Amino acid sequence: MSQRLLIVDDEEAILTLLTFNLEQAGFTVVTTMNGESALELATKQTFDLIILDIMLPKMNGLEVCKQLRQRKVLTPILMLTAKVDEFDKIMGLELGADDYMTKPFSPREVIARVRAILRRAQAIFLHSVNTMEPQSVDSTIKIGDVNINSEHHEVRVQDRRVELTPKEFELLVYLAKHKGRVITRDQLLNAVWEYDFVGGTRSVDVHISNLREKIESNSKKPVYIKTVRRLGYKMEEPK
Repeated sequence: MSQRLLIVDDEEAILTLLTFNLEQAGFTVVTTMNGESALELATKQTFDLIILDIMLPKMNGLEVCKQLRQRKVLTPILMLTAKVDEFDKIMGLELGADDYMTKPFSPREVIARVRAILRRAQAIFLHSVNTMEPQSVDSTIKIGDVNINSEHHEVRVQDRRVELTPKEFELLVYLAKHKGRVITRDQLLNAVWEYDFVGGTRSVDVHISNLREKIESNSKKPVYIKTVRRLGYKMEEPK
């Protein structure tokens, strides 16, 4: 069965371009041109990925993303932004989008980005539902009060369950598995996002910020995910 994509954009030419190329690449595509219908479709139907423009009638893409995450819809979201809208890019990531692309873009780049996001999301899903075999020794990682169960895609801080997007979860697991090591932004980008793009390390910074908000008792004074100035990040046991 082909993977289902929801494409949301109010420019008919972009919808036509993306639909044609993604269907040629083997995907099943559903489209809509406004935010309200996008929210309804994404809530009531199952999609493997959502391509979501920010500038939409009735409800903008940022609000759609925010409401989907509030409703625990964790479908990966690739946001489309105008080239100059740096604030919107960062805001989209902070609201739970997995990645962004700027207009104009090439269909080939979109397909590559979509496949990379889906490949990572599928790897997480397959691992989390594979309950037929005994749980492996390293499927649970404990650092301080943070418990990460990669088998069931679950994170708890003390007894509180923490809801993470697929990208946030993957980033946390990678940092936890390399506890005590300084990981550069480029290394995180290549390991978790699987590709390079200009300005991509900003995605890492925003996702780190989101993780701190969710697992740290004081995100301004983190004890788990530390910034190593001019180098990157390091996850460690709290002192």
